[in-house]
Amino acid sequence: MSGTGGGREAQLKHTGLRPGWTTGACATAATTAAYTALLTGDFPDPVTITLPKGQTPAFALTAEALTADSAMAAVVKDAGDDPDVTHGAVVRSTVRRLPPGSGVVFRAGDGVGTVTLPGLPLEVGEPAINPVPRRMMREHAAGVAAAHGTTPDVEVTISIDDGAEIARSTWNPRIGILGGLSVLGTTGIVVPYSCSAWIDSIRRGVDVARAGGLTHVAGCTGSTSERTVREVYDLPDIALLDMGDFAGAVLKYVRRHPVDRLTVCGGFAKLSKLAAGHLDLHSARSQVDKGFLAALAREGGASAPLASEIAAANTGLAALRLAEAAAVPLGDLVAARARDEALTVLRGAPVTVDTLCIDRAGTLVGRSTPKGP
Repeated sequence: MSGTGGGREAQLKHTGLRPGWTTGACATAATTAAYTALLTGDFPDPVTITLPKGQTPAFALTAEALTADSAMAAVVKDAGDDPDVTHGAVVRSTVRRLPPGSGVVFRAGDGVGTVTLPGLPLEVGEPAINPVPRRMMREHAAGVAAAHGTTPDVEVTISIDDGAEIARSTWNPRIGILGGLSVLGTTGIVVPYSCSAWIDSIRRGVDVARAGGLTHVAGCTGSTSERTVREVYDLPDIALLDMGDFAGAVLKYVRRHPVDRLTVCGGFAKLSKLAAGHLDLHSARSQVDKGFLAALAREGGASAPLASEIAAANTGLAALRLAEAAAVPLGDLVAARARDEALTVLRGAPVTVDTLCIDRAGTLVGRSTPKGP
């Protein structure tokens, strides 16, 4: 199973599930078409973009409008076979001219949320357009500008039809993203969510590792955690299990098919869920328990006022930062508790476990010592 997503692509071929496009990819396509029309008077339809891993999908426009100083283009999001709440949503980009030197400025239009609380990878007050989609749009705007002998000095307003209503069925309001949806995506591609297919791929990954004589495997929640495990342990790709949110699937299968050593690596928030006893780490089926984190922090020496701040934190990452500022090793405490929960699920199987907690950048923020039955 490849650390670059190859495992998921192989899974899709095996299951026949159809991938789709992220909201960020749709926003990039709409922005590219709108900016091209603003400079040339013509909308490219379909409009082709380049995704972070080199794929070049084409998107048909569902709406367009052009004035002297702005252009709007829209595409319909196709999430493939993924049960995404934004499947079928209309993603619009309105591009307006700005004075030279302004660069690309992002705005939240109707249906796109605004960040109102700290702890997210965006500053308070910013539109909820995540870093990778922003980068994609900036790069494509720069390409369009260069092709027409100018510089990309524009305001890009992203809106999503009915986004505020759709957002009510997400966790956005609870984490302080108000007014609509987030524009997400790190690869541009939506991998269809399928429990049975994903869990089958985890099992096959364990089987292949054992057959290859490996004695150390790692369950990773994503590509960033895979990269961290490589850096820490120099494990080969075949040892990296694309665990996603299914920690329980890894642990239960390894219980029946043991390996000498299992490392579990993931984001601090996800591993805090495992530490609290959750085996499914998906945000729709388990949440970060800040009260639990506050109690752990108290065990690590946090004062009562600090514990109260942690309990009231907006996100798991915000809770971690509060603890770090007070030199309370909350990351290590979560890692150790997650390791112990993993050992509980393993029920005495001859497997030594350790855990690594990382932040969004892949920096280690918590680590447990290895422990066996």
